[in-house]
Amino acid sequence: MTNNTTQNTKVIAIMGPTASGKTAAALEIARHIPSEIISVDSALVYREMDIGTAKPSASELASVPHHLIDIIAPTEAYSVAQFLIDTKRLVTDIQSRGKLPILVGGTMMYFKALINGIDDLPGADPVIRAKLDAEALRIGVPGLHARLASLDPLTAARLQPNDSQRIQRALEIITISGQPMSSLLAQQTKNERPFDMLALSLEPSDRSVLHQRIARRFELMLEQGFLDEVRKLRERGDLHPDLPSMRCVGYRQAWEHLDGDCSYDEMRELGIIATRQLAKRQLTWLRSIPERIVIDCLGANPSEKVLQHALSITR
Repeated sequence: MTNNTTQNTKVIAIMGPTASGKTAAALEIARHIPSEIISVDSALVYREMDIGTAKPSASELASVPHHLIDIIAPTEAYSVAQFLIDTKRLVTDIQSRGKLPILVGGTMMYFKALINGIDDLPGADPVIRAKLDAEALRIGVPGLHARLASLDPLTAARLQPNDSQRIQRALEIITISGQPMSSLLAQQTKNERPFDMLALSLEPSDRSVLHQRIARRFELMLEQGFLDEVRKLRERGDLHPDLPSMRCVGYRQAWEHLDGDCSYDEMRELGIIATRQLAKRQLTWLRSIPERIVIDCLGANPSEKVLQHALSITR
């Protein structure tokens, strides 16, 4: 990433924890500068998951072109590698139209791939993934983790025993390459960054206030019919709690409540706690980017401050 003051940077990234006002800031830029928004959010890619992902409203989506929203079914997976491919293409396309690409979201794994590059590992194999899905149903995700521990103890040690997506990916890599993922990573250098971008980070000066925002937003989702949304997803008959889509914050807790594993109040509290934990992880990662420009999301007119930085590189 180049220096934040460069006048050659024509891509803006709006980062920040959940409930920090990233969408509002992006829309403020789009009102003043011809722009298109690229979502950097691993939950917004899923169709039929609107309330629990805090997806932009229909009017917001119509006000400016949005990308990487509603692109796959909740039965499918969307990898970091695919995000990187899609984003490179979108940035080029948007710039060719004379518009400003705005990367907006809180999936730090995606931003990390853009900033630091991504490891060149084998691509996905649908046949192998289907076999691993079947095996997960048969022996459980902890069973897959135990299998991984015997084949690649270094990778298994850094993964939680219930992290089905990453465990299955590590086993897939072993099956395809015949080598542990940890060995492949040690041998490889990362790809170069696809483009430079101005990194703007909306962060709270008082984390307790952000926690209040998170709680209120989760309560608002419930008022808007979040549980009915999850009921409808369950009625499809092809979803289960170990899918990446159903592991999204809030959806796992709602699923467990509808299974009868916890009360409504417990589900609400667990959902808020999980969202706060997500925000903590997001803020920890953001602090590892020294070149970011920090804007207090609780201060006066944060969206206006974001706009001024955008104007400074487009004039």
